[in-house]
Amino acid sequence: MDTVPAPQVPRTAPRTPSAAGRRRLTGVAAMLGSGLSNQTGAAVGALAFPVLGPVGVVAVRQWVAAAVLLPLARPRLRAFTWRQWWPVLLLAVVFGTMNLSLYSAVDRIGLGLAVTLEFLGPLGIALAAVRRRRDACCAVLAAAGVAVLMRPQPSADYAGMGLALLAAACWASYILLNRTVGTRLPGAQGVAAAAGVSALLFLPVGLLVVLHRPPSAWAAGCAVAAGVLSSAVPYLADLLTLRRVPANTFGLFMSVNPVLAALVGRLVLGEGLGAWEWAGIAAVVTANAVNMAARRA
Repeated sequence: MDTVPAPQVPRTAPRTPSAAGRRRLTGVAAMLGSGLSNQTGAAVGALAFPVLGPVGVVAVRQWVAAAVLLPLARPRLRAFTWRQWWPVLLLAVVFGTMNLSLYSAVDRIGLGLAVTLEFLGPLGIALAAVRRRRDACCAVLAAAGVAVLMRPQPSADYAGMGLALLAAACWASYILLNRTVGTRLPGAQGVAAAAGVSALLFLPVGLLVVLHRPPSAWAAGCAVAAGVLSSAVPYLADLLTLRRVPANTFGLFMSVNPVLAALVGRLVLGEGLGAWEWAGIAAVVTANAVNMAARRA
């Protein structure tokens, strides 16, 4: 059967990126910006620890998160039923505990190690969802990375590591509760309401810290910057990202966050990591990347 030849495109015609390619490039840039902003915010917040302590910095971060999310989502709080309220309240408690335990861990063991251990939360959720040999290998690799990071040393701070693992458990709970809240409340109303409740919970202790140790303008600015960089910017960037890249791609890119945290900790806080620490971080990152790549396939 004869076919009509397709029209030839002149070789001299300029090649322009497709709309899909531009959208994906924008999404990747947004993901990178979100990760850098989040880790930079944590590092900047750590600069205020000597004045406000982790509790004071987290309180300010929760207030900033509420100030950003509530006007954006505009939750109809009076219309919430108890079936909608109870996961929101749990999410608020988990949200605050996650940030407080992470920042306390950063204060004790540094940003890179704290974020790496915290990342075991979402990795555990991903590995628990499937039952394949590859997933078992990822779990073993992640466990090996944690064993390297938590190996006995004279200077090991096991309390700090425990706080980071608590943050990991809270992050896993945050993911599961977010799913429940998302099915019972439209849009971001549930997350915004949880941020508002968490801000109220931190109001007494935050005010107590501020009154007991009035912060300098520098310390207050660092705490506010941490709230903006670690809450407002990532939230808006993630909204932009998820409209442009698949969810699996988003999850795969998240695996670079421990590396970003280690680099930002080195540049902003002067934290140094040895070869063993980098090996442990690489093991956790690789386990997450392989797991997400397998889900994508």
